[in-house]
Amino acid sequence: MLTAGQVALDAAGRIVGRGNLAAQTEQVFANLRAVLTACGTDLLHVVKLTVYVVDLQPVDRATIASILRRHLSTDRLPANTLVGVQALARPELLVEIEALAVMPRRQVCLR
Repeated sequence: MLTAGQVALDAAGRIVGRGNLAAQTEQVFANLRAVLTACGTDLLHVVKLTVYVVDLQPVDRATIASILRRHLSTDRLPANTLVGVQALARPELLVEIEALAVMPRRQVCLR
């Protein structure tokens, strides 16, 4: 299952963590968890992440890595790619993450 890119919007569509990469990344993981749960899987089944960060700086890598380790199994971190981008869909957004998860059983999820 490939998720659409998740961003730091709450359930009401409001930006979470305006100007704060760590806070936005935490919200993205909350959103990823919700999408995966709705499709009958979880973060343990994620095998690949692509992380897009606006105006990527060297310190951002450590921020992202710390959050990844908190949310994912440290014995088996998924492959991941960190990409610096000029902008995302809305100017307030700092990070977007898409995930590829191996579903525990064959099914299609259109959430």
